[in-house]
Amino acid sequence: MLLKTYKSTFLEELSPLYDEKEIESFFYIILECFHNKKRIDLALNPAMEMDAMELLRWESVLSDLKKQKPIQYILGETEFYGLPFLVNENTLIPRPETEELVEWIISDNEGLQQGQSEKSTKLNILDIGTGSGCIAISLAKNLANAQVSAIDVSEKALTIAKKNAEINKVEVNFINVDILNVNELSELQTSNFKLETSYDIIVSNPPYVRNLEKEEIKPNVLEFEPHLALFVEDNDALLFYRKIAELAQKKLSENGKLYFEINQYLGKETVELLENLGFANIELRKDIYGNDRMIKSTR
Repeated sequence: MLLKTYKSTFLEELSPLYDEKEIESFFYIILECFHNKKRIDLALNPAMEMDAMELLRWESVLSDLKKQKPIQYILGETEFYGLPFLVNENTLIPRPETEELVEWIISDNEGLQQGQSEKSTKLNILDIGTGSGCIAISLAKNLANAQVSAIDVSEKALTIAKKNAEINKVEVNFINVDILNVNELSELQTSNFKLETSYDIIVSNPPYVRNLEKEEIKPNVLEFEPHLALFVEDNDALLFYRKIAELAQKKLSENGKLYFEINQYLGKETVELLENLGFANIELRKDIYGNDRMIKSTR
């Protein structure tokens, strides 16, 4: 069958669920994944065909998309900050807003490193709740001499994160632990994990969606992405932020920075939490959609 012909079927079958722009995006993502071809290749070669086995693969993806399963889970991969990442049902799908957080950290710190001597440029970073490892790995890849550690409660998520570190050729120290059950970061010391005396940067994108906000969540997220990494109880929505900030008070170096991705509805409350814990230079920043999404503060 001609791929150009199948595209019409693909668009028609998915039109009740997605807008045309999103369906086209799906089509070209699959085209590149299955055939290693881009939009321009199909435009230049409209007679491009697929065989029966390739058609079966397309039909399987189409069936999953009709169930509103995320394309990233269907294909098992995605891109974040220009890097390839494996994802599955045990990891959140990395989002553009989180790329903005990574960009903020890199822009804050790459110039600082360049202005220091080689001996002093080692930057100790801890990522709490790493999931697929997208934040930790992107920082390790883009900050020279960064020494990055990352923790997560999900052992299955860490399995994916470790593979992603290998794919992107970076070293990250991973450990499986529930941060809510840790009183001191020194408790994370294991035979396979070297804890730093202090960290220059602690970053986290913890669970922050309240149960009351579930009605705002699209089915492709609510039904497929891990609730453990998404949701927090309504009566203590800042639980993870408070716990991590309290640990950061003890383990950040002098003038060390704490970065959070946050619930867009709780910017003011998160700022107040950090103020009450004695953090300084608190900056609340909006994402590309105009929502309060990230915070930086200094110990």
